[in-house]
Amino acid sequence: MDKAGVEAAFVAAGLSRLLRDIDFISKTSIRLYTTPAGKFDLAIGASRIGGIPDLPPGITWPAWKGLPQSFIAQINLDDVHRYVTTRVLPQSGMLWFFYDAQQETYGADPADRGGWYVIFSDDHSGLQRTVAPATLPAASQFKARSTSFASEITLSQQPELEIPNFDWTDDEQQKYETLLSTFPNPADHAALHNRLLGYPETIQDDMRLECQLASHGVTDISDPRSAELSKGATDWQLLLQIDTDERIGMRWGDAGMIYYWITRSDLQAHRFERSWLILQSD
Repeated sequence: MDKAGVEAAFVAAGLSRLLRDIDFISKTSIRLYTTPAGKFDLAIGASRIGGIPDLPPGITWPAWKGLPQSFIAQINLDDVHRYVTTRVLPQSGMLWFFYDAQQETYGADPADRGGWYVIFSDDHSGLQRTVAPATLPAASQFKARSTSFASEITLSQQPELEIPNFDWTDDEQQKYETLLSTFPNPADHAALHNRLLGYPETIQDDMRLECQLASHGVTDISDPRSAELSKGATDWQLLLQIDTDERIGMRWGDAGMIYYWITRSDLQAHRFERSWLILQSD
Protein backbone atom coordinates (compact mmCIF):
# COMPACT_ATOMS: atom_id res chain seq x y z
CA MET A 1 0.00 0.00 0.00
CA ASP A 2 1.34 3.43 -0.96
CA LYS A 3 0.73 6.76 0.80
CA ALA A 4 -2.44 7.44 -1.20
CA GLY A 5 -3.76 4.06 -0.11
CA VAL A 6 -2.96 4.83 3.52
CA GLU A 7 -4.77 8.16 3.28
CA ALA A 8 -7.79 6.45 1.75
CA ALA A 9 -7.76 3.88 4.57
CA PHE A 10 -7.76 6.68 7.15
CA VAL A 11 -10.71 8.37 5.50
CA ALA A 12 -12.62 5.09 5.29
CA ALA A 13 -11.92 4.49 8.99
CA GLY A 14 -13.36 7.87 9.95
CA LEU A 15 -9.95 9.37 10.67
CA SER A 16 -9.88 12.27 8.21
CA ARG A 17 -8.76 14.69 10.93
CA LEU A 18 -5.66 12.61 11.47
CA LEU A 19 -4.43 12.82 7.87
CA ARG A 20 -2.20 15.64 9.15
CA ASP A 21 -0.32 13.10 11.29
CA ILE A 22 0.41 10.44 8.66
CA ASP A 23 3.96 11.63 8.03
CA PHE A 24 4.74 11.17 11.74
CA ILE A 25 3.34 7.65 12.03
CA SER A 26 4.19 6.09 8.66
CA LYS A 27 7.52 4.78 7.41
CA THR A 28 8.57 3.10 4.22
CA SER A 29 9.63 -0.51 4.71
CA ILE A 30 11.06 -3.24 2.50
CA ARG A 31 8.93 -6.34 2.78
CA LEU A 32 10.67 -9.72 2.37
CA TYR A 33 8.62 -12.38 0.61
CA THR A 34 9.99 -15.92 0.59
CA THR A 35 9.61 -19.08 -1.48
CA PRO A 36 11.08 -22.57 -0.84
CA ALA A 37 14.61 -23.29 -2.05
CA GLY A 38 17.06 -26.12 -1.60
CA LYS A 39 19.98 -25.45 0.72
CA PHE A 40 22.44 -25.49 -2.18
CA ASP A 41 20.09 -24.30 -4.97
CA LEU A 42 20.51 -20.56 -4.42
CA ALA A 43 23.24 -18.74 -6.31
CA ILE A 44 26.29 -17.54 -4.41
CA GLY A 45 25.43 -14.14 -2.96
CA ALA A 46 21.66 -14.47 -3.43
CA SER A 47 19.42 -13.07 -0.70
CA ARG A 48 17.82 -15.68 1.53
CA ILE A 49 16.25 -16.45 4.87
CA GLY A 50 17.52 -19.67 6.45
CA GLY A 51 19.74 -22.17 4.69
CA ILE A 52 23.46 -21.49 4.85
CA PRO A 53 25.39 -18.27 4.21
CA ASP A 54 27.94 -17.26 1.61
CA LEU A 55 30.63 -15.55 3.67
CA PRO A 56 33.67 -13.49 2.64
CA PRO A 57 37.15 -14.95 3.14
CA GLY A 58 38.40 -14.49 6.67
CA ILE A 59 34.94 -14.25 8.26
CA THR A 60 34.28 -17.08 10.68
CA TRP A 61 30.86 -18.38 11.68
CA PRO A 62 29.82 -16.44 14.83
CA ALA A 63 29.49 -18.29 18.13
CA TRP A 64 27.92 -17.54 21.50
CA LYS A 65 28.73 -19.28 24.78
CA GLY A 66 30.69 -21.99 23.03
CA LEU A 67 28.01 -22.83 20.45
CA PRO A 68 27.75 -21.66 16.81
CA GLN A 69 24.92 -19.21 16.26
CA SER A 70 21.93 -19.91 14.03
CA PHE A 71 22.12 -18.37 10.58
CA ILE A 72 19.03 -16.20 10.07
CA ALA A 73 19.33 -14.29 6.81
CA GLN A 74 21.61 -13.03 4.07
CA ILE A 75 20.64 -9.81 2.26
CA ASN A 76 22.26 -8.73 -0.98
CA LEU A 77 21.88 -4.96 -0.88
CA ASP A 78 22.03 -4.73 -4.67
CA ASP A 79 18.59 -6.38 -4.56
CA VAL A 80 17.03 -3.83 -2.23
CA HIS A 81 18.53 -0.39 -2.90
CA ARG A 82 15.86 0.57 -5.44
CA TYR A 83 13.21 0.14 -2.73
CA VAL A 84 14.94 2.51 -0.28
CA THR A 85 14.00 6.02 -1.32
CA THR A 86 15.78 7.56 1.67
CA ARG A 87 19.09 5.79 0.91
CA VAL A 88 19.54 4.80 4.54
CA LEU A 89 21.04 1.42 3.63
CA PRO A 90 24.34 1.04 1.79
CA GLN A 91 23.81 1.06 -1.98
CA SER A 92 25.66 -2.22 -2.38
CA GLY A 93 27.25 -4.96 -0.33
CA MET A 94 25.96 -7.79 1.83
CA LEU A 95 24.41 -8.17 5.27
CA TRP A 96 24.41 -11.41 7.27
CA PHE A 97 22.31 -11.97 10.39
CA PHE A 98 22.96 -14.59 13.10
CA TYR A 99 21.27 -15.33 16.42
CA ASP A 100 21.77 -17.40 19.58
CA ALA A 101 21.20 -21.07 18.61
CA GLN A 102 19.64 -21.75 22.03
CA GLN A 103 17.25 -18.78 21.68
CA GLU A 104 18.02 -17.70 25.23
CA THR A 105 18.99 -14.16 24.27
CA TYR A 106 16.11 -11.68 24.56
CA GLY A 107 17.89 -8.33 24.53
CA ALA A 108 16.70 -7.05 27.91
CA ASP A 109 20.04 -7.58 29.66
CA PRO A 110 23.31 -5.80 28.80
CA ALA A 111 24.97 -9.22 29.15
CA ASP A 112 23.00 -10.35 26.09
CA ARG A 113 25.42 -8.49 23.84
CA GLY A 114 27.14 -11.06 21.67
CA GLY A 115 24.07 -13.31 21.46
CA TRP A 116 23.51 -12.17 17.88
CA TYR A 117 25.74 -10.96 15.09
CA VAL A 118 25.29 -8.69 12.07
CA ILE A 119 28.06 -8.70 9.50
CA PHE A 120 28.41 -6.17 6.69
CA SER A 121 30.75 -6.28 3.73
CA ASP A 122 30.78 -3.85 0.82
CA ASP A 123 32.74 -6.36 -1.28
CA HIS A 124 30.89 -9.11 -3.17
CA SER A 125 33.99 -10.82 -4.47
CA GLY A 126 35.23 -14.13 -3.16
CA LEU A 127 32.09 -15.17 -1.31
CA GLN A 128 32.22 -18.80 -0.24
CA ARG A 129 29.33 -21.16 0.49
CA THR A 130 29.90 -21.95 4.16
CA VAL A 131 28.65 -25.24 5.57
CA ALA A 132 27.18 -25.06 9.07
CA PRO A 133 29.57 -26.09 11.85
CA ALA A 134 29.15 -29.69 12.97
CA THR A 135 28.40 -28.54 16.53
CA LEU A 136 25.38 -26.45 15.49
CA PRO A 137 22.29 -28.44 16.54
CA ALA A 138 19.96 -29.52 13.73
CA ALA A 139 17.06 -27.81 15.50
CA SER A 140 18.99 -24.53 15.27
CA GLN A 141 19.32 -24.75 11.49
CA PHE A 142 16.55 -23.57 9.20
CA LYS A 143 15.37 -24.56 5.75
CA ALA A 144 16.32 -22.17 2.98
CA ARG A 145 13.87 -19.68 1.48
CA SER A 146 14.70 -17.50 -1.50
CA THR A 147 13.74 -13.88 -0.99
CA SER A 148 12.10 -11.18 -3.07
CA PHE A 149 11.40 -7.61 -2.03
CA ALA A 150 8.71 -4.95 -2.24
CA SER A 151 8.32 -1.45 -0.88
CA GLU A 152 5.41 -0.81 1.47
CA ILE A 153 4.31 1.68 4.10
CA THR A 154 4.12 0.64 7.74
CA LEU A 155 2.23 2.37 10.54
CA SER A 156 3.27 2.92 14.14
CA GLN A 157 1.41 0.85 16.71
CA GLN A 158 2.06 3.56 19.31
CA PRO A 159 1.37 6.89 17.61
CA GLU A 160 1.56 8.76 20.91
CA LEU A 161 5.32 8.14 20.85
CA GLU A 162 5.74 9.62 17.38
CA ILE A 163 3.45 12.67 17.21
CA PRO A 164 4.44 15.97 18.84
CA ASN A 165 1.61 17.43 20.93
CA PHE A 166 -0.41 14.23 20.59
CA ASP A 167 -4.12 15.13 20.89
CA TRP A 168 -6.09 12.17 19.56
CA THR A 169 -9.43 11.51 21.22
CA ASP A 170 -10.24 8.13 22.74
CA ASP A 171 -12.59 7.49 19.83
CA GLU A 172 -9.86 8.25 17.28
CA GLN A 173 -7.43 5.97 19.06
CA GLN A 174 -9.97 3.16 19.05
CA LYS A 175 -10.66 3.64 15.34
CA TYR A 176 -6.92 3.64 14.65
CA GLU A 177 -6.45 0.39 16.56
CA THR A 178 -9.30 -1.12 14.54
CA LEU A 179 -7.60 0.03 11.34
CA LEU A 180 -4.31 -1.52 12.44
CA SER A 181 -6.00 -4.84 13.20
CA THR A 182 -6.53 -5.49 9.49
CA PHE A 183 -3.89 -3.22 7.91
CA PRO A 184 -3.24 -3.17 4.99
CA ASN A 185 -5.90 -5.85 4.42
CA PRO A 186 -7.08 -8.90 6.39
CA ALA A 187 -5.22 -11.46 4.24
CA ASP A 188 -1.90 -9.63 4.44
CA HIS A 189 -2.34 -8.90 8.13
CA ALA A 190 -2.46 -12.65 8.76
CA ALA A 191 0.63 -13.35 6.61
CA LEU A 192 4.27 -13.50 7.66
CA HIS A 193 5.91 -10.13 8.17
CA ASN A 194 9.64 -10.17 7.47
CA ARG A 195 10.92 -6.69 6.75
CA LEU A 196 13.84 -4.30 6.54
CA LEU A 197 13.32 -0.84 8.04
CA GLY A 198 9.92 0.71 8.73
CA TYR A 199 7.87 0.24 11.88
CA PRO A 200 7.88 -3.18 13.56
CA GLU A 201 4.89 -5.34 14.34
CA THR A 202 5.34 -4.94 18.08
CA ILE A 203 4.04 -7.83 20.18
CA GLN A 204 4.78 -6.32 23.60
CA ASP A 205 6.06 -2.83 24.47
CA ASP A 206 7.94 -0.37 22.30
CA MET A 207 11.53 -1.63 22.06
CA ARG A 208 13.56 1.51 21.50
CA LEU A 209 13.99 2.46 25.15
CA GLU A 210 14.94 -1.13 25.96
CA CYS A 211 17.59 -1.06 23.23
CA GLN A 212 18.93 2.28 24.44
CA LEU A 213 19.20 1.30 28.08
CA ALA A 214 20.44 -2.28 27.68
CA SER A 215 23.04 -1.31 25.08
CA HIS A 216 24.41 1.22 27.57
CA GLY A 217 24.57 -1.24 30.45
CA VAL A 218 21.33 -0.26 32.20
CA THR A 219 18.68 -2.81 33.18
CA ASP A 220 16.43 -0.80 35.50
CA ILE A 221 14.51 2.35 34.60
CA SER A 222 15.15 3.57 38.17
CA ASP A 223 18.89 3.64 37.48
CA PRO A 224 20.11 7.27 37.80
CA ARG A 225 21.58 7.02 34.29
CA SER A 226 18.27 6.13 32.65
CA ALA A 227 16.78 9.65 32.55
CA GLU A 228 19.59 11.02 30.42
CA LEU A 229 19.90 7.88 28.32
CA SER A 230 16.17 7.83 27.62
CA LYS A 231 16.54 10.96 25.51
CA GLY A 232 18.32 8.88 22.89
CA ALA A 233 15.67 6.15 22.64
CA THR A 234 14.12 7.61 19.49
CA ASP A 235 17.48 7.38 17.70
CA TRP A 236 16.91 3.63 17.37
CA GLN A 237 15.18 2.25 14.30
CA LEU A 238 14.26 -1.18 13.05
CA LEU A 239 16.87 -2.81 10.85
CA LEU A 240 15.39 -6.29 10.30
CA GLN A 241 12.31 -8.08 11.60
CA ILE A 242 12.02 -11.87 11.23
CA ASP A 243 8.72 -13.58 11.89
CA THR A 244 8.09 -17.09 13.17
CA ASP A 245 7.90 -19.47 10.18
CA GLU A 246 7.12 -23.03 11.17
CA ARG A 247 7.60 -24.20 7.57
CA ILE A 248 11.35 -23.69 7.83
CA GLY A 249 11.76 -24.45 11.53
CA MET A 250 11.88 -20.87 12.81
CA ARG A 251 9.88 -20.32 15.99
CA TRP A 252 10.72 -17.41 18.27
CA GLY A 253 9.36 -18.05 21.74
CA ASP A 254 5.60 -18.51 21.54
CA ALA A 255 5.32 -17.79 17.80
CA GLY A 256 6.94 -14.38 18.22
CA MET A 257 9.51 -12.35 16.28
CA ILE A 258 13.12 -11.28 16.50
CA TYR A 259 14.01 -7.68 15.78
CA TYR A 260 17.43 -6.26 14.95
CA TRP A 261 17.65 -2.57 15.89
CA ILE A 262 20.30 0.04 15.11
CA THR A 263 20.77 3.74 15.81
CA ARG A 264 20.49 6.14 12.90
CA SER A 265 24.11 7.27 13.33
CA ASP A 266 25.41 3.68 13.34
CA LEU A 267 23.32 2.86 10.29
CA GLN A 268 24.67 5.90 8.45
CA ALA A 269 28.23 4.90 9.38
CA HIS A 270 27.59 1.22 8.48
CA ARG A 271 28.43 0.12 12.03
CA PHE A 272 26.11 -2.88 11.87
CA GLU A 273 28.10 -4.69 14.55
CA ARG A 274 26.59 -2.21 17.04
CA SER A 275 23.03 -3.40 16.43
CA TRP A 276 20.83 -4.63 19.26
CA LEU A 277 18.40 -7.57 19.17
CA ILE A 278 15.06 -8.01 20.92
CA LEU A 279 12.91 -11.16 20.96
CA GLN A 280 9.22 -10.65 21.65
CA SER A 281 6.41 -13.20 21.82
CA ASP A 282 2.99 -13.58 23.43
